Amino acid sequence: MMNTAEIAALNEELQEADPKQILKRCAELFKGNLAFASSLGFEDQLITHFIATEKLPIGIFTLDTGRLFPETYDLIEITNARYKINIRVMFPDAKDVEEMVNSKGVNLFYESVENRKLCCYIRKTKPLIRALEGLDAWVTGLRREQSVTRVNMQIVEWDAMHGLVKINPLLKWTAKEVEDFVRRENIPYHKLHDQGFPSIGCQPCTRAVKPGEDIRSGRWWWELPEQKECGLHKE
Repeated sequence: MMNTAEIAALNEELQEADPKQILKRCAELFKGNLAFASSLGFEDQLITHFIATEKLPIGIFTLDTGRLFPETYDLIEITNARYKINIRVMFPDAKDVEEMVNSKGVNLFYESVENRKLCCYIRKTKPLIRALEGLDAWVTGLRREQSVTRVNMQIVEWDAMHGLVKINPLLKWTAKEVEDFVRRENIPYHKLHDQGFPSIGCQPCTRAVKPGEDIRSGRWWWELPEQKECGLHKE
């Protein structure tokens, strides 16, 4: 377990490092006892590319909520085949989902923020907790530019909610930098990005955005911006 001083020192060391260097350094520090949580977006495909091509000892997993777009499942297969890897797929507990749907309805998330967060907790947060068991650190594709809830994040930080270190190698990159890199390197990407979806999650909770709109405005569009976190990441 890293203490506050060690995390601060690592952040200082990595301030000018690029994402590949950050991943390599953290793979050395945590000796393979870390994993990457991918949602298959532009950012996550870029990180998967670095992990796979550099053969870094970082496991990759994704959360299948049961409400994903068909294109998301296609991309899992394409990515596995391209890089000769096996992305681990984590599912929610069937009993939890059954009880929630039968008591609150199949589309409960539209009714209130409380219901939406419950759905995210059962379908995403609980499977994530299982995926992170026994690890010392996890990697995310978060960027400061993505949301008002993420402006104060650091490259390396202590994740008190999960009790381990969180690494955000793309934190300083812009959406354009990420997309340009993915297209230039011919990295497999989610086809909905070409249809106006900058951020892609569950099908009922994601929509395309108009030119000039905030990149997160297509996620839980019926809620206020400061409420738009699913529970996987908290300040």
